[in-house]
Amino acid sequence: MQNEQQCDFVVVVCFLQDALQRIIATLANKNEELQNFIETLNHTLGRVQVNSTQVVSDLEEEFDTLYSILDEMKESMTNTIKQDTVRKSHELQNQLTQSTSALESAEELLEFANNAVTMAPAFRLTLKPKATDNMTHLMVDFSQERPLLQGLKFLPVPRAPEIVLGDCLVIDNEVTVAWRMPAEDSKIDHYILEYRKTSHEGLPRVKDEQCWEVVDDVKSTEHTLQGLRFDTKFMNFRVRACNRAAAGDYSDPVTLETRAFNFGFDSTSSHLNLKVEDRSVEWDPQGGKGVDSKVKGKENKGRSGTPSPKRTSVTRSPAPRGARDRFTGESYTVLGDTSMESGQHYWEVKPQKDCKSYSVGLAYRNLGKFEQLGKTNTSWCIHVNNWLQNSFAAKHNNKAKNLDVAAPDSIGVYCDFDRGQLSFYNAENKQLLHTFKVKFTQPVVPAFMVWCGGLTLSTGLQIPSAVRSLQKTENGLGGSNSSISQQDPAVACDICLYDKLPSVDSSLMP
Repeated sequence: MQNEQQCDFVVVVCFLQDALQRIIATLANKNEELQNFIETLNHTLGRVQVNSTQVVSDLEEEFDTLYSILDEMKESMTNTIKQDTVRKSHELQNQLTQSTSALESAEELLEFANNAVTMAPAFRLTLKPKATDNMTHLMVDFSQERPLLQGLKFLPVPRAPEIVLGDCLVIDNEVTVAWRMPAEDSKIDHYILEYRKTSHEGLPRVKDEQCWEVVDDVKSTEHTLQGLRFDTKFMNFRVRACNRAAAGDYSDPVTLETRAFNFGFDSTSSHLNLKVEDRSVEWDPQGGKGVDSKVKGKENKGRSGTPSPKRTSVTRSPAPRGARDRFTGESYTVLGDTSMESGQHYWEVKPQKDCKSYSVGLAYRNLGKFEQLGKTNTSWCIHVNNWLQNSFAAKHNNKAKNLDVAAPDSIGVYCDFDRGQLSFYNAENKQLLHTFKVKFTQPVVPAFMVWCGGLTLSTGLQIPSAVRSLQKTENGLGGSNSSISQQDPAVACDICLYDKLPSVDSSLMP
């Protein structure tokens, strides 16, 4: 009985201790919040004094400017009155002088009136003053301006704009944001647009978010952001109106979807002679020097068709050199680190100008580490060869089709997994280069082959509107006529240069 009481007492004590600790933690947090709030109040109080002094100074400056303008206007009008007075006085004085002279002549010639009447100056004068004594035409009437000055008030703070979702547009890695004012405001000088990237749909979150990017001095109620990289699923936007005195409240934030395909190179799959750095891969003839010869010998004894272990779409830490899942031998290949299981995706690849040979395409994850792109039924690519003899061809399952166009400076790759379509484009003018029709049976990953040169990868790209239009047209016509079908045995095998590549460059290898 006593033991039970002791146990109950211990339980109660533990419960009270836990409760007390929670209370202490709550009080500590509250204490910290109050301290932060007091600091905020003190800071705000100090800023009120500073801002008040600044506003009074600005007000005095504005009124001094107004007084200066009125003084200038008064001086100008006074000078006009003086000039008109001088002009009238001069004209009347001339008339007075002429009239006096004519009167004197009239008295002298009075006795000869019968003969000199028509010649006397008095008969040639106009007996009407050339100027009047009226100066009312130089009066000033401030009856209209006086109420305006008496109604002079502080500039009102602009109201919050309203973002019009229906007029916002996300296309070709550009975002156009449009807004309107709830009421007309002629005093607005400009707008401030702010945006930030997020992975959350819905209202912006305060914590764990990137800082707002600011676009200042927007003069219209619409703005387009260009050259964006869509490496998040969504973007938040808000806008505020400003006049010469103050900035108004922010609009209610909106969230626009900016979904795009983002991936990088999977360095754990990269051939030892390929140097992978962020968004670029480059041929490195010295890359395999540090590998133990025994390990290399064991690698070279494997079968080219032996599948490597299946990998996830998440970027992994680099595997040790000579690991089983690295491409080796003469398969100078690296895969993307993110797989595609559904949907539509687009990315672009730009080769170096001096790149001798490269391939761009797709492959299943189980592509053997000795296998080369386009030579298996699990890989599809277009291949560019600039060594000895130039060639540009689409390749799959050890079959090739020469493309009757020049290899572009940059290649766009479009994959519609659900429709089983892989298309290649000139990334600059969106000319369709080739289309594969494939029924994908498992997830695919971007795949690249590089020899004597390098490639630069651009991801986070939306599917260009021109590509979407071409895809609609192509699908409506039943697909590309130039595609290489997996079941089409009639396509000629024209890959002699591609086949001979390893043997030709082997003399150049260290």
